[in-house]
Amino acid sequence: MEGERYAFLVEWYDSLAGIVRRYNFLFYPKDSSVEMIDVKNKRIFLKCTKEESIRLDHCYIGSSVNLHGRQLKFVEYSDTFTKTKLSMAKEKTLAIFKPDIMEKMPLLLEILCTEGLQICDVKTVVLSKSAAEEFYREHCAKPFFRTLVSFMTEGPIMALSLLADNAVSRWRELIGPTNSADARSQAPDSLRARFGTDQTRNACHGSDSVVSAERETEFFFGAGNSSSRGLQVPAEFDNCTLCLVKPYTMTQGLLGRVARDIVQAGFDISAMQMYHFDKSTAEEFLEVYRGVVAEYSEMVSELCSGACVAMALTHQHGSACVEQFRQFVGPADPEIARHLRPSTLRAKYGHNKLKNAVHCTDLADDGMLEVEYFFKILQ
Repeated sequence: MEGERYAFLVEWYDSLAGIVRRYNFLFYPKDSSVEMIDVKNKRIFLKCTKEESIRLDHCYIGSSVNLHGRQLKFVEYSDTFTKTKLSMAKEKTLAIFKPDIMEKMPLLLEILCTEGLQICDVKTVVLSKSAAEEFYREHCAKPFFRTLVSFMTEGPIMALSLLADNAVSRWRELIGPTNSADARSQAPDSLRARFGTDQTRNACHGSDSVVSAERETEFFFGAGNSSSRGLQVPAEFDNCTLCLVKPYTMTQGLLGRVARDIVQAGFDISAMQMYHFDKSTAEEFLEVYRGVVAEYSEMVSELCSGACVAMALTHQHGSACVEQFRQFVGPADPEIARHLRPSTLRAKYGHNKLKNAVHCTDLADDGMLEVEYFFKILQ
């Protein structure tokens, strides 16, 4: 790959000016160097600079990276070479964990990581009847349509945007034939064979083509208000607490393991959604630590460094949920956690005090406030 250069069009929302700024983003994989040119005035915005935190697999249409406090979103390829080289190599697909398999959600997330399917976006929703009818409109004349709509609206589902080489075919091969009975005879190791019941209650959905994947991904993750599209957030706001899986943990492919440990510890995950912080939003969320924690600025930078996943949690102990989860997360410094409480999340998955696996709600009175921040305000 020596000498190769990849070019993208990226956007950054300048909150102070209230405008979207556009740049040509040039990436040199030989030494992870980045150069940026302002599209409007055609001037160099960032001279060629080595950025070890950015890799080529971070650069794809729809992704975001944080560079010097700016959240950059990749919106287009800027030249034919980049489009030819990368669009053929990587594609996206839409996956759904259906209501009958949501209790297996942590295991499925682990399987995605093991299979090399990168999670680009994720959210749990409850479909309204009209939303389910719209999503499956191509099947409206088929005899199973009403049964399918009824099934898909009976509880929360998880929608995921996945990225990989040949993602559409890889995911469909992993889930197996549509009818779970056929899957058990033809592909016994597939997800539908292992977890499905019949042709309708068949555990998972997968887009059948790149075109379908684009439409279906837009349905769940497109711009606009989710509730207006009939996608309801299933988060519980009473006696709840927040778990925010940090960027380092996400890049290590540990989302499934963290979710598994949380569920095994007696917590229920009522909602999950991916977020990308810009500097102002991260500062707002972490405001309580300003002037209190010496690493405040570094905490903000770490939160902006990649994708985070927020989880709304409840616990059988009800009002003690915040304290219970804080104890389960462990001390802020993973090294201390490994010595004093080795079974905690930070002891098992944290790297250092900044990359310490997850954020958790500190104060009992803030549990509902933090869950509402992600699952109401940021919606």
